[in-house]
Amino acid sequence: MTYEGTHPTVLVQVGDQQAQIDEQLAPTIQAIWECGFDTFTCCQDVGESNADWPRKLPHMQKWVESRRGWMLIDFPVESGLALLSAVANAGPREAFYVRMTHWAALDAWDVTVKPMGAAMFQEGLASRFRLQLLQVSFPAYDLPELTHRLREHAAGRSVPPSPTDWTTVGR
Repeated sequence: MTYEGTHPTVLVQVGDQQAQIDEQLAPTIQAIWECGFDTFTCCQDVGESNADWPRKLPHMQKWVESRRGWMLIDFPVESGLALLSAVANAGPREAFYVRMTHWAALDAWDVTVKPMGAAMFQEGLASRFRLQLLQVSFPAYDLPELTHRLREHAAGRSVPPSPTDWTTVGR
């Protein structure tokens, strides 16, 4: 199934898994799948993809502008948590690590777990919520390091724990 989105896509295939993926994210999604992590969706620029929202939903204007230049990957919760651990352990604890782990860092990654109700998809059902989606949004300039760390993880390489410079977040 091909989704016609805002951004040009390329076919990514790993084993029996395949999808049309935004071209900038394609190598990263391939690396994610090669590491055995599952994904739901992704977007190479969330602000661009949602640029028309404020026409129908004016209150979304600030949010859309704040997401320009930000990428997004959605995971099943357990797979997303495993990916974050793998990426954190596959490189040094420097500025990239601080952005991905601390909410107060400049350009901190936005990592959220989204509860979803069954009635969202089948309105005849009673509301019953579960944690289903882990959403990871990050600045586009972190993509090369993310991909590099995924490849390091796939190769079985990790970096020993070391002290982290937390001064940029007031610690």
